[in-house]
Amino acid sequence: MTEKQQWQQLYMLLKLAEMGAYNRTAKISTEYLAKKLGFSQQTASRYLIELERCSWIQRKVTPDGSLIKIKEPGIQELRRLYSNLKVIMETNIPPSVTLEGTVFTGLGEGAYYISKTDYKKQLIDKLGFEPYPGTLNVKLNSDYDIKTSKDIEAYPALEVMGFQNEDRSFGLVKCYPAIIGGKVKGALVTATRSHYDASVLEIIAPVCLRKQLNLKDGNKVKVEILTQF
Repeated sequence: MTEKQQWQQLYMLLKLAEMGAYNRTAKISTEYLAKKLGFSQQTASRYLIELERCSWIQRKVTPDGSLIKIKEPGIQELRRLYSNLKVIMETNIPPSVTLEGTVFTGLGEGAYYISKTDYKKQLIDKLGFEPYPGTLNVKLNSDYDIKTSKDIEAYPALEVMGFQNEDRSFGLVKCYPAIIGGKVKGALVTATRSHYDASVLEIIAPVCLRKQLNLKDGNKVKVEILTQF
């Protein structure tokens, strides 16, 4: 099932709930349902069959119309939609933000820091993957992206605590789960001590992102940063 089909079914389910099928059995004709949805009667009928097949509704066809009641799996889908909308509407923090920038070769600091055992252990624990030894460096291109990047610094983060060894101290690192290039799961990392400002993203992943996404210096890449986890 495609994402579009899933949304169509969820829309149909929402309309059935509005017609009273959420907590009781409602008598609904396909003709009336089609008018409410702006679909053809044939399309409305097909969606009802699909909802019944995936156990979102219970339906009994009568000469006067279908007796329909939303079943527990359908109720759970509506509750999930409600929860997602509530988060979006009631918080100042969006579920995710997408930034775009240009890949460039950094100073090599990423590999040095990630190789530190105290950092690596915490990153695996917090993010659920062992990071490839190096970061993908992305230079943000627009004022909007840079401003949004600065805003992210105020959002709650997964924190990797600093430590001290015999040579020096290492500072706190904040992590935000991310999806790079629309394909690879990784994380944005921001260090309290860094040579870069908010115009640069340092991204880690369990794989070499340059190879995985076929990226070279100068290529543009989108990074979706998840702010609620």
